Amino acid sequence: MLELHELAVAYGDVRVLWDVSLRVERGEIVTLVGANGAGKTTLLRAISRTVPVLAGRIELEGERIDRAPSARVVERGVAHVPEGRRLWPDMNVEDNLRLGSYPRRARVDVEASLEHVFTLFPRVKERRRQVCGTLSGREQQMVAIGRGLMSKPTILMLDEPSLGLAPIVVSEMFAAVQRINAEGTTVLLVEQNVRQALEIATRGYVIETGRVVGSGTPDELLASDQIKKAYLGL
Repeated sequence: MLELHELAVAYGDVRVLWDVSLRVERGEIVTLVGANGAGKTTLLRAISRTVPVLAGRIELEGERIDRAPSARVVERGVAHVPEGRRLWPDMNVEDNLRLGSYPRRARVDVEASLEHVFTLFPRVKERRRQVCGTLSGREQQMVAIGRGLMSKPTILMLDEPSLGLAPIVVSEMFAAVQRINAEGTTVLLVEQNVRQALEIATRGYVIETGRVVGSGTPDELLASDQIKKAYLGL
């Protein structure tokens, strides 16, 4: 479904990604793990076309998107929920959600999409008239994911959805990701909570200093001495 071939990205003279190749098949949850600064966020930004690609190519269902504008990528079914949520703090919850439905593919079914988000996150429905800046971190993350779902994506990219959340809330968030996937949305997940992220994943990739240095099933990665030492503290 989504394939990266020898992708390279740089910020000015600073190279961030080096020849990254990976794939995400339809229906999977694929997790990217790695330390801070490894290039995980940059990789998602490259896919959503918010940073330029230096070399290589990105294909979505066989179509190259590495030179497409961001709006075209969203229209093709890619939704990016960025680290830090990036909500409009002075707008209420429902208005933030509706902003996610601007792609043509989503405009014909806005009310149904809204109800889908409310079913997935009942707390969001309770807060629909509340200004986003007054929500808790948990509630803001629900709204951010819900806004991504409003575009009716075929692949949802989540960047650190558990960041800053209490452990019990993290479990709730991962359960929501599993449900989204079970309902038919492919997920590409960047997450530092390595154990929990791999427990819900189909496959995973390990990124270090801008390069893919390992990949495999969750069992294979959790059994890896490299993963145990670097990310699980074992």
